[in-house]
Formats: sequence, structure tokens, C-alpha cells
Amino acid sequence: MIKKSNDLGTVKKTIQDYFRTQVDVTVNLGRNKTQRFRGEVSGVYPALFTVRPEDKNYLGKTSYSYAEVLCGSVIVRPAEKIRAGKEGN
Repeated sequence: MIKKSNDLGTVKKTIQDYFRTQVDVTVNLGRNKTQRFRGEVSGVYPALFTVRPEDKNYLGKTSYSYAEVLCGSVIVRPAEKIRAGKEGN
């Protein structure tokens, strides 16, 4: 599979589009460890962006650089809607 070519400008534009919206964040911590949480992109700056987690156990905000997103160590996606009930059966 060929990876889609991105550059830093594309990553910045995408994160700016997520400003003040709910996102799902996955952070690769290394050694097969990942951290996932849902939050809101609360700040967009020239070199980094900040995410305010919804979880009450997190104090404050977390910040990530656009290069971390470009390299794949941080994945930011729009939050998926949670369905109230199951469909079908």
C-alpha cells in the first residue's frame, strides 16, 4: 500500500479545521504502548497544537507538534458519534 503524501502545511490545515471540535487522539508511547483519549482541539499555534481531554483524570491540556502527526506517532481524527442503541437484530 502506498502511503498518501502529506506535508507539514497539509497537517496544519487539517488540525486548524478541527479547532474547537471533538477529536479522538491516539498517541504512540513506544514499546507497543498507546494512549487513547477524546478531547477538544483548544489551541492552534505555529509550531504545535493543544488538546483538552474530556476525561476528568487528566489535568490541564496536552500539546503536540505537527511533526508528530506527520510521522504517525500521534493520530488525530474527528470524534465518532456514539449510537444510543443497536440497529438490526
